[in-house]
Amino acid sequence: MSSKRVHFIAIGGSAMHNLAIALHRQGFDVSGSDDEIFEPSRSRLDRLGLLPDKLGWRPEDITKDLDAVILGMHARIDNPELKCAQELGIPVYSYPSYFYERTRTKTRVVIGGSHGKTTITSMIVHVLRHAGVEFDYLVGAQLDGFDCMVKVSDTSKVAIIEGDEYLASALQPIPKFHLYKPDIALISGIAWDHINVFKTFESYVDQFRKFIALIEPGGKLVFCGEDQEVKKLAEERAVTLRQAQGDIARLEYGVPKHRIDDGTTVLETGHGDVPLRVFGRHNLQNMEGARHVCHLLGIGDKEFYAAMRTFHGAARRLEKLAEVPGRSVFKDFAHSPSKLKATLQAVREQFPARRLIACMELHTYSSLSEGFLDQYAGCMDDADRAIVFYDPHAVQLKRLPAIPPERVKAAFGREDLLVLTDPIAVMGAVREGGSGDGVLLMMSSGNFGGLDLQALSEAFIA
Repeated sequence: MSSKRVHFIAIGGSAMHNLAIALHRQGFDVSGSDDEIFEPSRSRLDRLGLLPDKLGWRPEDITKDLDAVILGMHARIDNPELKCAQELGIPVYSYPSYFYERTRTKTRVVIGGSHGKTTITSMIVHVLRHAGVEFDYLVGAQLDGFDCMVKVSDTSKVAIIEGDEYLASALQPIPKFHLYKPDIALISGIAWDHINVFKTFESYVDQFRKFIALIEPGGKLVFCGEDQEVKKLAEERAVTLRQAQGDIARLEYGVPKHRIDDGTTVLETGHGDVPLRVFGRHNLQNMEGARHVCHLLGIGDKEFYAAMRTFHGAARRLEKLAEVPGRSVFKDFAHSPSKLKATLQAVREQFPARRLIACMELHTYSSLSEGFLDQYAGCMDDADRAIVFYDPHAVQLKRLPAIPPERVKAAFGREDLLVLTDPIAVMGAVREGGSGDGVLLMMSSGNFGGLDLQALSEAFIA
């Protein structure tokens, strides 16, 4: 693609602003607009001179000399800049479709799944960098050593892509991962999410079925065999391929052999013991999936394990905030029932003798929906003390009916569940965690109503 002047409609999005920065660094003339831009996008765009002069949509900025317009999911179908671009005949892309166009001649690795995809993508990126391999990438979380989580180049032969199943844009209301057409695809697990778009579990599962069907001829499907929904789809695809005499190979993975030595997880491999900085069955599954993908890209096990010794996770994925002997604080992106349960189990397994205080925020459209709440039944049973926070204002902004605290308690199925709607009350409840050995786990895709997690961490370990 020869486009050199590109305009972003809704430039403030996580992936959108990273792609804008990546193109700017490649020498493209980048402009953008948005009606709201939050941190860290705002500061990052401002430092590079890419922050719009003022908020709002300005159709007068859409001119014929633009080579492409990239449309973010936040922009509506009646956006005045979009309408102007369409009238002028300027090519309009969603960011997934644009990234595909830039990588269509490369080996595309797409990591999909309801949970674990950011971590697996991060692991693969970490290993390739450790091995000195040049590659393009698109990742949904910040990683140490990477100041931009998107890279596109003219020289690399491989692209590593986190494949989100949410919709691409108002013009392309299909899952993002349907647009990448992988040569190597991985599915980590399937658990119903995004119920505002996929009204039934069956319709949600069908998006992964379509994803598998989009693997390029001669491609590979790597899948977690311990997830029954994924395994069912992989076997269903295998039957279809046999009937059609297709040639897509399937590689199944699970939890590798390991042990826990004094709070450290150790892999037991043919190349010796490998102590890790991450822990939990789901992380070990993720690592095994990443190992299969790296092997397909020419990275041997010895080099893979050497890189894994220094991997300590993606941002907000069991990220350690504070620690003193016997007491630790972690934050995690977990918010859906499956992620919540897996994260709690990981911490419980790693610190079996410590009191576990777990606090999660209901923040997404799905988690705040009456029709979805009961999916959380039993999800916090591994915690000694369980706290759920939600912001009534967030419920209003999503135009959902108010949720009484009693309804939340009934959904989780714990009589002793503490349900809070004030972030200050969360601070107080956590400080009541008691003395002695303990672990505090804060889980959310939001920010607990603006709560200072660092101050909370220091209060807990003091």
